[in-house]
Amino acid sequence: MTGSSPASFTADDYRARMRRAARAAEDAGLAGLLVAPGPDLVWLTGYAPTAVTERLTLLVLAAGQDPVLVVPALEAPDAAHAAGAPALTLRDWTDGKDPYAATAPLLDAAGRFGVSDNAWALHLLALQKALPGTSYVSLTEGLPMLRAVKDAAELTRLAAAGAAADATYEEIRKVPFGGRRERDVAGDLADLLRRFGHSEVDFTIVASGPNGANPHHEAGDRVIERGDMVVLDFGGLLHGYGSDTSRTVHVGEPDAEQRRVHDIVREAQEAGFRAVRPGAACQDVDRAARAVITEAGYGDYFIHRTGHGIGVTTHEPPYMIEGEERPLVPGMCFSVEPGIYLPGRFGVRIEDIVTVTEDGGRRLNNTTRELVTVD
Repeated sequence: MTGSSPASFTADDYRARMRRAARAAEDAGLAGLLVAPGPDLVWLTGYAPTAVTERLTLLVLAAGQDPVLVVPALEAPDAAHAAGAPALTLRDWTDGKDPYAATAPLLDAAGRFGVSDNAWALHLLALQKALPGTSYVSLTEGLPMLRAVKDAAELTRLAAAGAAADATYEEIRKVPFGGRRERDVAGDLADLLRRFGHSEVDFTIVASGPNGANPHHEAGDRVIERGDMVVLDFGGLLHGYGSDTSRTVHVGEPDAEQRRVHDIVREAQEAGFRAVRPGAACQDVDRAARAVITEAGYGDYFIHRTGHGIGVTTHEPPYMIEGEERPLVPGMCFSVEPGIYLPGRFGVRIEDIVTVTEDGGRRLNNTTRELVTVD
């Protein structure tokens, strides 16, 4: 059940992204950007090497010059077939030659460059040796909002990923929980995500009973019991864009405290969502959700940020956390996911992906946020 695929991004789309990135680097006082294989390279060029090895692959972007992708000669044919290849120049190098000698002439010898976070130290140190006058800053530090504002085509993909995650939740509610291991339910979640179109499953958290107090619990061999709260948090990539949603279910009828804690988290999640609007600070979303939980007396048990950005990766800037004063902008997409975690007892988390609109926010996950009972 994959539905229709969206139109592919074109060379013009990638050309516009590379130009925008080069301008953003210039505005940030950088001489350019150096982008290694990973999500930034895919977003900028559509190119993902089949294998990332010690051989240097590097996109060089700078305002006023054409983009250049330095690639090993044996991988140049694949790079030439990338959707964004017509918008850049390929420069290949052969084994036995110095790839940094091929790259150095493309760089300002005294420039400060933004470097993709996942660049290998091997390559960065070699460039520093070849060009000792250069300096570098990670893209998360230098241009954290590079991919944060999504265009209409990206929003369409994120909405489709969210709908597929919602369909997965509707189906997982129908499977047996009691008497089964967490890892078995996690396997069901992964199968469902793929059934509804995901090409990649990033995580399937199934945290039952006391395991629910660990926000990043890895599903294991614990047998789910009647009376357990079960935190479900799952997502992956569909059409190259991420899904990520959390719901907390209960095996059989919950007791009064379990229901109360779930209600508090649900109210906190709604408060965080209502705080989403253009011009609000990222921290305002965190403050709104956290205030509800703190007022209810559980502030010490909300132990993580309220949200993270999502796009070609399931975790990226912006982050909804105290101290992040960056304003929200239409097109930003991020999670709103408060939780309460009671050590040794249970946990509750409710999470939707939200996009900022011209006058507020829109949820990309729309399954019920009420406490659901399962068998």
